[in-house]
Amino acid sequence: MSFSRLGLSEALLRAVADQGYTVPTPIQAQVIPVVLAGGDLLAGAQTGTGKTAGFVLPMLQRLSTRLSPYAAGPRKPLRALILAPTRELAAQVEASIKTYGKHLQLTSMVVFGGVGFGPQTMQLKRGVDILVATPGRLLDQHGQGNVDFSRIEIFVLDEADRMLDMGFIPDVKRVLALLPKQRQNLLFSATFSAEIKALAEKLLNRPRTIEATPPNSTVDAIAQRVHPVNREDKSKLLAWLVGHHRWRQVLVFTRTKHGADKLVRSLHSDGIRAVALHGNKSQNARTRALADFKTGAVAVLVATDIAARGLDIDQLPHVVNYDLPNVPEDYIHRIGRTGRAGADGEAISLVCVDEHVFLRDIERLIKRSIPRQVIAGFAPDPNAVAQTVFTQRGRGQMQRQRPAAPHAQAPGRGPLQAPDRRAALAPGKHPQRGQAQAKEQRQPHARGQGRSQPQSDGQARAASQGPARRAARGNGNGAGNGHARAVGVAPRHAYRQSGSPNAAPTPGASRETTTRTAATPALLRSRRKAKH
Repeated sequence: MSFSRLGLSEALLRAVADQGYTVPTPIQAQVIPVVLAGGDLLAGAQTGTGKTAGFVLPMLQRLSTRLSPYAAGPRKPLRALILAPTRELAAQVEASIKTYGKHLQLTSMVVFGGVGFGPQTMQLKRGVDILVATPGRLLDQHGQGNVDFSRIEIFVLDEADRMLDMGFIPDVKRVLALLPKQRQNLLFSATFSAEIKALAEKLLNRPRTIEATPPNSTVDAIAQRVHPVNREDKSKLLAWLVGHHRWRQVLVFTRTKHGADKLVRSLHSDGIRAVALHGNKSQNARTRALADFKTGAVAVLVATDIAARGLDIDQLPHVVNYDLPNVPEDYIHRIGRTGRAGADGEAISLVCVDEHVFLRDIERLIKRSIPRQVIAGFAPDPNAVAQTVFTQRGRGQMQRQRPAAPHAQAPGRGPLQAPDRRAALAPGKHPQRGQAQAKEQRQPHARGQGRSQPQSDGQARAASQGPARRAARGNGNGAGNGHARAVGVAPRHAYRQSGSPNAAPTPGASRETTTRTAATPALLRSRRKAKH
């Protein structure tokens, strides 16, 4: 089947031909007729199969063949809204709209954070036909009165599963509440979970469901393999692979932002041109890093999972998982950056003993075993002991880490606090409590041991409890924490024992001794004095 048989206009067919495409992908062949018919859609496909063009092409045709009844107003009405989870994906989608709509009279723009507010505001006030945005900045612009949702005809939620992982679903629901009731809804997701299906039930009206490929599967054109290695030899092995195979373009994924920056410095010391891409970089730095990588100015782009969605790099030959993701689905999205549009690709994972559990979960998800290959000179130590790995799923949702091996934690390696708000969790411990206890081990005075509270702290806290307790404080020369206890105000370490969910009570302490409002005899006496 060719694009000409899908009912697309001559202008769109010319734009598609200009890009060298003649035959649609399976997801495009199924999605385009449904969108042209005007119905709601729930669609899923492997990443890299062309689903962006699958909804952009029919959306452009519908908007170009029907004039808006509000086109004669003072501002061009917004007719289509596309929500994307990341800046990179939003920019890619808007670039596709410009590419395929270059022979049409439709206008589009992209809105995301990390850049100036003013230029976006000016363009929004002039009006556009199609707006691609991330949820946060879109709500900010709407709050300033710069976006009018009342004329929207088509709403697209792209990468819905990534929205869920990043914690954006509440923002998405706020946007949905502002949209007109009569509209066409399109929901695209690389994977389908119970949460995504529940969202689809609320958003879509009798949708057509399309899954062009089995869920949670990888592209057959991607050659996958695992290189077992010691954790401390990973950077050396990566540098050897790049130099030995003379790679000129490789995308490397790390688990943390700090890890990405550290790896870039290590590669620089080995004479390899590399650049980092993660959320701590400014938008200009991220754009420049991606541009340098695409043009070949740098050979290695080291990124966190922010780049796992939305990066469309033509003919990217290699993807390396320097750190395996703790969420198995992220593995699919990472390696999906290569082997796109039918091209061949290679996905390599450097796996140490700490990540054996993650590898097992990934193989269960994709229902296949990934071949192992030990590189001479980098064979892992068979007696290596697994250590705790920082884990995080979504934004602010910490996940308990399962031990990679039934060994105890290596001596001398206590839990550390990692960047990216990841918690260092000891196996079998509650995540929040384990974090607090690890902090107290580093700071013996965390519960008030070995340190007295400043006098002004107890006075200030007592002064905030009302006139009666201020009277009990007398002439202001209180005894710090001791006086605070007398008027029923717990010192700082008592708050950490009873009021914070992140700390466990001191062994042997009763509930009365750690409760802020315990009715002790001293408290009763002070209250009677205050009344008189």
